[in-house]
Amino acid sequence: MSKSEEKPRADIYARITDRIVAELEKGVRPWMQPWRSGSGNGSVTRPLRHNGLPYSGMNVLLLWSEAAAQGFSSPVWMTFKQALELGGAVRKGETGSMVVFASRFKKTETDAAGDMIDREVPFLKSYTVFNAEQIDGLPANYRNSEPACDPIERIDHADRFFAATGAVLRHGGDRAYYSPATDHIQMPPFATFRDGASYVATLSHEATHWTAAPHRVNRDLSRYGKDRSERAREELIAELGSCFLCADLGIVPELEPRPDHASYLASWLAVLSSDKRFIFAAAAHAQRAAAYLHGLQPQTGLIAEAA
Repeated sequence: MSKSEEKPRADIYARITDRIVAELEKGVRPWMQPWRSGSGNGSVTRPLRHNGLPYSGMNVLLLWSEAAAQGFSSPVWMTFKQALELGGAVRKGETGSMVVFASRFKKTETDAAGDMIDREVPFLKSYTVFNAEQIDGLPANYRNSEPACDPIERIDHADRFFAATGAVLRHGGDRAYYSPATDHIQMPPFATFRDGASYVATLSHEATHWTAAPHRVNRDLSRYGKDRSERAREELIAELGSCFLCADLGIVPELEPRPDHASYLASWLAVLSSDKRFIFAAAAHAQRAAAYLHGLQPQTGLIAEAA
């Protein structure tokens, strides 16, 4: 890959990370903003493509942040061309939002011994999408958000979701955590939570940690207890995983960080400032964890790993 090709890709990483760092410096977790935007109908969802399929990974964070910044309540996004194909037209003067596409291509090279070898090269491209609220002439179903589900039904659905994972869940004490040594999730008694949604949000966080085991997605936790930076990285993955899962289950996550997690803000800032690609890696790890948990359900998981 030439230097001219490498620079735009690096710029995308830097642009996105710098934006997230700026929000964190103001004390705002960008991935939590959609639930502060006051859409009014109480619904929670991942951002959706024009065909109803949900976005995943880094694009979830990008579009949640854009929806919050611009006050959009519709979860639907599409390209200029897709809007035209649906009979709509982006209003004059509207500014689109960036999403990214990550993939790999094979490049044939000659090694030191003179043999031809194939090497996989990752690449990242960006493209522009518009929210349904920026587009005139769309069919009615694109202009109206789905009605919110009954809260009791949402909690029941979440209980069934986590039961289907087979994770060993124990209750007691005043701390929530995942124990790699015993491979179990510890939760405080249900009655000690503010409400059912808070319980599920916390359980989603710990379930994301649970996926790290070698026989699951195999995310290395060996330095979690020894290295503050590694601990902060894993906690960011778990926080993003909780947000993804809550969106999938239609549950509002905890808006305020748990006291034991609030201290990670400075560590996240340090990591993101020094590593412009880490937020992409964290989102990818969180997506993989969510996809794994969906894959344990009786029916095929709804959320694919592709962005």
